[in-house]
Amino acid sequence: MIEFIPAIDIIGGKCVRLTQGEYSSSTVYANNPLDMAMKFADAGCRRLHLVDLDGAKSNHIVNYKVLERIASRTNLIIDFGGGIKTSADAEIAFNSGASMITGGSIAVKNPDIFTEWINKYGPEKLILGADARNGKIAVQGWTDSSEIDIIPFITDYHSKGITQVISTDISQDGTLLGPSVQLYKDILNAVQGMYVIASGGIGNIQHVKQLDEAEIPAVIVGKAIYEGKITFAEIEKLNVGNA
Repeated sequence: MIEFIPAIDIIGGKCVRLTQGEYSSSTVYANNPLDMAMKFADAGCRRLHLVDLDGAKSNHIVNYKVLERIASRTNLIIDFGGGIKTSADAEIAFNSGASMITGGSIAVKNPDIFTEWINKYGPEKLILGADARNGKIAVQGWTDSSEIDIIPFITDYHSKGITQVISTDISQDGTLLGPSVQLYKDILNAVQGMYVIASGGIGNIQHVKQLDEAEIPAVIVGKAIYEGKITFAEIEKLNVGNA
């Protein structure tokens, strides 16, 4: 059964969602991310994907106090990303309660540092962020595109020990139109043993089931929850099935 991972994206200490990574499209859904995190925990979620969008834009961790509050008040396993560009940022994230950190831009622009973290903290503490637009890796909070193809990028880091990857098809993110199932199947087929976490485009519980039927290990869901397209009752039912 697919693992359901709710997402909380933070701008200005508030819970927001973007559409296709555009900061100009941000919508505030909750003023208190901790309240939202506690609702996810009450629905049986074990894990939380927490993204510091201010950090992603400013190139250093910003909303670590939000991470600290959620980590200290819930039992959620938190993977944290956004703005982690230096070893000092990584230390702040772990010291603030992150169980894992996600590296996207850093893995592209400073592979030596990201590899150093893999060796220092252990690959189980690092998640590769492989977000793509038209099959090419995007960085800097999705504001920049690279010429790096997604599957060779993931394959390279798998050879260095990485076992988990979060991959977002940016063209689908926030649209609620459905996930890029074929992309995730291609990654699974190309990189054996990788724990692929799908992200982007989820608009209802049927989309989650499509990924489950394709044997995608996990999915991150954000906007569909905040707009009531997926209810907390549906989340709880799914989590009961995973218990």
